[in-house]
Amino acid sequence: MTFRDFGLDEGLLEGIDASGYENATPVQEQVIPIILNGKDLIASAQTGTGKTAAFLLPIINKLLASRHDDQVNALVIVPTRELAIQIAQNLEGLSYFTPISSIAVYGGGDGSNFSNEKQALSKGADIVICTPGRMIAHLNMGYVKMKGLQFLVLDEADRMLDMGFFDDIMKIISFLPPKRQNLLFSATMPVKIRELARKILHEPEEVNIAISKPPAKIVQKAFVVYETQKNPLVKWLLKSTNLKSTLIFCSKKHNVKQLTAELKRARFNVKEIHSDLDQASREDVLLEFKSRRLPILVATDILSRGIDIDSIEMVINYDVPNDGEDYIHRIGRTARAETDGIAFTFISEKEQNKFNSIEALLGKPVDKEPVPEEFGPAPEYTPRSKSNRSGGGRGGNRRNFKPSGNSGNRSSGGHGHSGNRSGHGQSGQRHGGHSGHGNSGHGSGHGGGQGNRGSKPA
Repeated sequence: MTFRDFGLDEGLLEGIDASGYENATPVQEQVIPIILNGKDLIASAQTGTGKTAAFLLPIINKLLASRHDDQVNALVIVPTRELAIQIAQNLEGLSYFTPISSIAVYGGGDGSNFSNEKQALSKGADIVICTPGRMIAHLNMGYVKMKGLQFLVLDEADRMLDMGFFDDIMKIISFLPPKRQNLLFSATMPVKIRELARKILHEPEEVNIAISKPPAKIVQKAFVVYETQKNPLVKWLLKSTNLKSTLIFCSKKHNVKQLTAELKRARFNVKEIHSDLDQASREDVLLEFKSRRLPILVATDILSRGIDIDSIEMVINYDVPNDGEDYIHRIGRTARAETDGIAFTFISEKEQNKFNSIEALLGKPVDKEPVPEEFGPAPEYTPRSKSNRSGGGRGGNRRNFKPSGNSGNRSSGGHGHSGNRSGHGQSGQRHGGHSGHGNSGHGSGHGGGQGNRGSKPA
């Protein structure tokens, strides 16, 4: 199904074409007509399915027909600044040939960001993407124009609830007009999400796409190791695969910093991202990684959902994630947009029970690869056993293992735009290339149509 089949505005179709999209993904095929028909929606879809464009496109299309120039017309609430920036980038590209204005509102940065946000929120912006805390700070000051709001979107709703944002979400909703279209997107549908849906949605349609299952193209492998074997094993994997784009997840900032320093000493070209870095530094590192000038990035879970890069060839879980959903989102950073990818997880003795729970969610065990003999004996994989701290080797027939990551060239070159666009105090100046970080007058300023031709999810 092509996007023209939805009957979208010609200017929007031009932005879709420039952004590199051709065919709708399954979630887009189901969700876009529901939103265009004015229905509330609760949707469950795994990462990388194209849900961002699934709600942005119909909202933009409807606002082109009916919007208030001096009001916030649509509000998208997300859990992290990284996700806010990602959505803002997608939005800037898709709406480039329309008069739709937008702004990303999130914490961090300097005082000029807050000032730019205040100006846009007080004068009105068509679509606002925000994190809860930052939006509440503006709402409490009384200048945000919300009376004309037509759309409320809660994206990554399960993540927001896990992070303790329920009260903040309800406070934001208390400022909104009661008559509006509500859209809730969540990777999972636990009881607490359905309770939230009952509070804010009116007779919603429901869409479920592949809940809690990683894309089939991801090759999943695991190593059962002692904690001291993790660093040498990372270096061995990086040398063995020699890929152009590897993302390594650590559960703690300390581990990110320590591992990055270790890899730099081993002369790997690597950088790190965690919450101690300021926003400008994070964005510089992400742009370098996205453009493949940086082949290895070490990060905390801050990036497990808030990064939109289609060419990551390998993900390494240095630590076992805290739960199954975090695992899904971490490994979902690879094998996006119909490409192949491989994900390795290192399982220490104390992490075996956690990984066993993840395997239960997956519905099958993840293949355990033998640790290379040069690193010495490794633990047995005996989750939920009192004896899983024994120092015995894992035994079994060892074999030489060459990771099967695909090292072929994958280009993520984008369709850059040039020129300025107008609308509600923003100047979406764009730069061609991989990720087009543009300059926006309102302070979000992450623009750029991007992506290869084909069915590429946003």
